[in-house]
Amino acid sequence: MVDRNSAADLQNAGRLKQMRMVAGLIHRQNPKAMPTVIGAGLAILVILVAIGVITGEWYLIPFGVLLGAMASAILFGRYAQAAQYSAIEGQTGAGAAILQSMRGNWTVTPAVAANRNMDVVHRAVGKPGVVLVGEGAPSRLGGLIANEKKKTSRVAHDVPIFEFQVGSEEGQVPVRKLQNKIMKLPRNLSNAAIDDLNFRLKALQPTMQMPKGPMPKGARQPKMPRPKTR
Repeated sequence: MVDRNSAADLQNAGRLKQMRMVAGLIHRQNPKAMPTVIGAGLAILVILVAIGVITGEWYLIPFGVLLGAMASAILFGRYAQAAQYSAIEGQTGAGAAILQSMRGNWTVTPAVAANRNMDVVHRAVGKPGVVLVGEGAPSRLGGLIANEKKKTSRVAHDVPIFEFQVGSEEGQVPVRKLQNKIMKLPRNLSNAAIDDLNFRLKALQPTMQMPKGPMPKGARQPKMPRPKTR
């Protein structure tokens, strides 16, 4: 379960403190990760320094420092991403957290649809069009996503609408693969078309208010707002 206080501390912390906190998260998820990160950088550094000393090619020493640091940074980033996915996997809101972390011109609206069983549908609008991401039981999500797609199509018109279900059951996409799946979608809309689509989608019924990030298991689903009647 993700500690939201820790997440807030991470955002407010300085650069070095952030790296220490991320390193701690990585170590908790995979104790062998940090030794691998440090060892890979040192191995490259030692090899290039040794070659430089033996051959007299002294430029290999600073090159080894740079290459070793780059290798460690790349591995650190990959382990950090894997630790993040492991921390949020299986929690309600994990799909929304992934959508909100994507780079590019994306407008993400968490929990545009939900039911009492904690099944939710999130909406993301970007260059591919509209992306609906459902979290919950496949037997219930099908109808929930279908209803949201029908409602969205009334204002989206001919804009493509893509559907994904996040989870570990058959036919669902694991949370760690969701971003890659979405980023491979075709680019169908211009920035102007995205702005126009977002404006039209505002006409839909207001969504429920959902906390940022994944929700702890067992938490109660907030009630959907009821339309006001005159």
